[in-house]
Amino acid sequence: MKISVIIKKLSNPRVRRRLKIALSVYGVAIILGVLGKMIYDVGYFNAQALENQKNAKLHIVTHSVPVLTMELAQRLVSGALKEDPAHPKTVVTQIIDNNDKLSTIVIENNNQKKVAWIIDLRLFFSADLFNEEGYNLTLGIERQHNINHADY
Repeated sequence: MKISVIIKKLSNPRVRRRLKIALSVYGVAIILGVLGKMIYDVGYFNAQALENQKNAKLHIVTHSVPVLTMELAQRLVSGALKEDPAHPKTVVTQIIDNNDKLSTIVIENNNQKKVAWIIDLRLFFSADLFNEEGYNLTLGIERQHNINHADY
């Protein structure tokens, strides 16, 4: 009996139209939800693949770039100052900032410490270095590490 009541109510044209509209709205919402989920998943996986590729390149680049060690810094300083590498007069005492482009080191000669710079692990210099605002980076590092400003 209850099924016949439901069938009787569904036979009404007004109820049929409302039912079709409701089912259409639910169907469109489900399709939009599934489509949105698919678009999100594709974007997420593409972004993840791009990030993995970027990390792989970064991993290769970081391992192929040589790292400045105390021994390498000492060889660069001794070679630039034309000193005997076995018995150098000027000794590298500390590497302050180990960067592959610009490294900051502290050198010592006759108990006087000085800040020096190594560019691209090739070029050594011990003069003052200024940034684009005109700030003396050498003087700032000397103050930060309590190194007396001495010329030798």
